[in-house]
Amino acid sequence: MSNVSRRTVLGAAAALPALHLPAAWAQAGTLKISQQFPGGSLKEGDFRDRLCRMFAAEVEKRTNGALKFAVYPGASLVKTNSQFSALRKGALDLSLVPISYAGGELPELNIGLMPGLVTSYEQSASWKNAEVGRELNKFLLDKGVVMLSWVWQAGGVASRGKPIVDPEDAKGLKVRGGSREMDMILKEAGAAVVSIPSNEIYSGMQTGALDAAMTSSTSLISFHLEEVSKALTTGRGKAYWFMLEPLMMSKAVFDKLPKEQQQVLMTVGADMEKFGLAAAKEDDNEVAKVYQKAGAKTADLNDASVKKWQAIARSVAWKDYGAKTETCAKLLALAEKTLTA
Repeated sequence: MSNVSRRTVLGAAAALPALHLPAAWAQAGTLKISQQFPGGSLKEGDFRDRLCRMFAAEVEKRTNGALKFAVYPGASLVKTNSQFSALRKGALDLSLVPISYAGGELPELNIGLMPGLVTSYEQSASWKNAEVGRELNKFLLDKGVVMLSWVWQAGGVASRGKPIVDPEDAKGLKVRGGSREMDMILKEAGAAVVSIPSNEIYSGMQTGALDAAMTSSTSLISFHLEEVSKALTTGRGKAYWFMLEPLMMSKAVFDKLPKEQQQVLMTVGADMEKFGLAAAKEDDNEVAKVYQKAGAKTADLNDASVKKWQAIARSVAWKDYGAKTETCAKLLALAEKTLTA
């Protein structure tokens, strides 16, 4: 299937202004799922939107309609950077959002986009049942959030100029890193950082406010950044940029449900992880095709390049993160164990 047909999106939904919809707009008893990515369908579009829709359909089926959902793409229900806070307060039922977006509120969550700390999908998949995953899950529960699906994505770099492969390639450029720690590394490499959510990258690159942007392979496709880019560094094969983008639920909402329904939510959430992993890997390859078709120059990372970024990460970002709180130090130490596992 061509990229165009596979990624047909509901542009109107993605373009809706951010607002809080009255409960009457959704079916009574309907749980609302918010996410910032372009909307589509069960079969087509951004896989994170599809995952939300697949999750909703399967839970509704297994609960015989006792639980129903409405999916709001394109940050049309809750503004991108407000989703996590809304979950904690019980003002939002579910959200699929990059967990590091909540790093300003809870610095511990920047572990979800700590450059160089995760370097493969196999390693990222091990987190859920490893000590680091159990500790992170416990931390989130204490903060009012339930992890339903662990979804990781590798990232790449879209650039208006040459490909950014090694740290020195970023010198003098205005770059979006995607997290506080990635920004620290970019500054160390001599770049000027711009902090915006992924759904604002296109306009930033279009206007020249950004020279380059790091984001997931799926976002590199879904937000059509090939239209404003001349080069792409992919995350296929080798990567130092992995982002945790889980499907999460408000604990306040979750706790009000019968145990049987809670179990269905957790089971279906876990079932979605296989789809998320396969789709993320597919997009790592697909993104190169999309950019090549648009005439952009593409480049891949090698071990030497990854180690350069990782060396800066260890000396700057990891050190800073580990000194933030006792929990940060613990999470970092546990995560480092998975590097050699």
